[in-house]
Amino acid sequence: MPQRRGSIVVLLAVLIGAATVAPATAAPVTVSNGTQFVDTSGQVVHAHGGGVIKVDAYYYWFGENRNANNTFRAVSVYRSTDLRTWEFRRNVLTQSSSSELAVANIERPKVVYNNSTGRFVMWMHKENGSDYGEARAAVASSATVDGDYTWHGSFRPLNHMSRDITLFRDDDGTAYMISAARENADLHVYRLTADYRQVASLVHVLWPGSWREAPAMFKRNGVYFLLTSGATGWAPNQQKYATATSVAGTWSALANVGDNTAYGSQTAYVLPVQGSQTTSYLYLGDRWAGAWNGPVNDSRYVWLPLTFPSSTTMSMNYASQVTIDTATGVVTPISQPAYTLTARHSGKCLDVPSASQAPGAEVKQYPCNGGANQRWEAQAADGGYYRLVARHSGLCLDVANGSTADSTSVTQYTCNGGTNQQWQFQDAGSGYYRVVARHSGKCLDVISASTADGALVKQYTCNGGTNQQWARANA
Repeated sequence: MPQRRGSIVVLLAVLIGAATVAPATAAPVTVSNGTQFVDTSGQVVHAHGGGVIKVDAYYYWFGENRNANNTFRAVSVYRSTDLRTWEFRRNVLTQSSSSELAVANIERPKVVYNNSTGRFVMWMHKENGSDYGEARAAVASSATVDGDYTWHGSFRPLNHMSRDITLFRDDDGTAYMISAARENADLHVYRLTADYRQVASLVHVLWPGSWREAPAMFKRNGVYFLLTSGATGWAPNQQKYATATSVAGTWSALANVGDNTAYGSQTAYVLPVQGSQTTSYLYLGDRWAGAWNGPVNDSRYVWLPLTFPSSTTMSMNYASQVTIDTATGVVTPISQPAYTLTARHSGKCLDVPSASQAPGAEVKQYPCNGGANQRWEAQAADGGYYRLVARHSGLCLDVANGSTADSTSVTQYTCNGGTNQQWQFQDAGSGYYRVVARHSGKCLDVISASTADGALVKQYTCNGGTNQQWARANA
C-alpha cells in the first residue's frame, strides 16, 4: 500500500553454513485468523509487515513496532518452534540505533543470512517520519540473528525510489531485493553484492505502470513465485502473482489469487514450513488497522495455506483457523460451519455495514447479498453456546461492554471468550431460531421491528416477536 507500511521479511528455510539446522519437534498448534497474536508474556506481538527466518529449531519473526502516531519505534523480533508460541527476544533496531532513526518510518524489515560474511543482513523501507518523499532503502546487519543490528545507512538504489520491499536468497547464495519504485508504479528486482549490503545491478523492471507493492518471493520445485498486492492505501485489494523459471528470466503475466480483498489482508511474506513429511507454504498477511483508522500496532494477522494446482499456479482459500505442524510440515485449514442469519419479519440479513474491520462496529440488517460481512462462523463454546465470528473480519458478535440492559448495541468485537460473545440457537419453530446471549439471556432483536435497511440490531428481552426470529442458512 502506498507510502506507509513497509518492509517484508524473507525466510531462509535452510541456512547453509550458518548453523546446524535441527528439525522442529513442537506439537501441532492452531492459529486463529483475523486476530492479534500474543507472546509468552501475554503482550501483543508487533511484527507487522514482517517475515521469518529459521535458525536451528527456531523461527525468528521480525517486524514493525510503531509509536501511537505510526512512526518508527523498533524492529522487534520474536522466536518460536511451533509458529504460535512466540517469545519476545528484543528490539534489534531502535530509535537510538542511529540519528537517522530518531524520527522515521521503518517498514517491512526482512533478514537473510550471508554465508560468506557470517552476518545476518536486514533491508527495509525508510522514510523521514513526516512524509513519504524519501522513498529509500536501508540496511543493517548483526553477527547473531537476534542481536543488536548495526545501521549501515539509507539510499535510493541506483537513484530509484524504493518503498515496499522484500528479500530473496536463492539456492546458490545470490540474494535479491525487490521493491516498489516510481511512486509504486513499477516493481524493481535488484541483485545484491556478495556481502548483501549494496545493490549490484537492476535485473528487472516488472509490469511497468501496474501499481504493485507488498512483494513476497519464494521458490517451489524450481519455480519462482512473486506475490504482490495493488496500491490502494490501507484498504485491502486483489492480490496477484506471477512465476518464472529464473529470477532473471521472463516472468509470466499476473494472475489473481484469493478473493478481491485477500480476505481483508495484504501480503507480508510467504513462509515455507519444511518438515519430515512435506514442505507447506504459508501466506503471512497483515490486516492493517489503517483500514478502520486505527494505529498500525492495532493491526491483526491472517495466515493461510497456499495450494498449487499445478507447478506454476497457486490458490488461496480462507479458513478462520489453521493447524500448523512444524515437525511434519503439514499445514491444514480448519473448516467451521458458517451461516447467514435472516430476520423473519424483514427477510434481511445480519450485516456488518460496509464490511467494516473496526472493533466496535454496530451490526445492522441489510438485504442479503452473500457478502463475507453477512456470514457468521459458529465456533463451539460449551453448554450448547457458540461464538459467532464475522467471516470478513474475524471479530465476534458481541453485546457492548457486557451489558445486560435492554437495547444495548450488538457489535463485532475482538474475540475474548466472554459470555457476552456466546450465543445459543433456541428453536422458534418453522425453521427459525431465537439467538440468545449467554450473559443476559436476552434475544438478538431488530430494533422496533423495523424493516428498513440499516436498522440497528440490539439485545432485548425475548418476547416472541418475529423481529427476534432468525433463519439460519448455510453460507
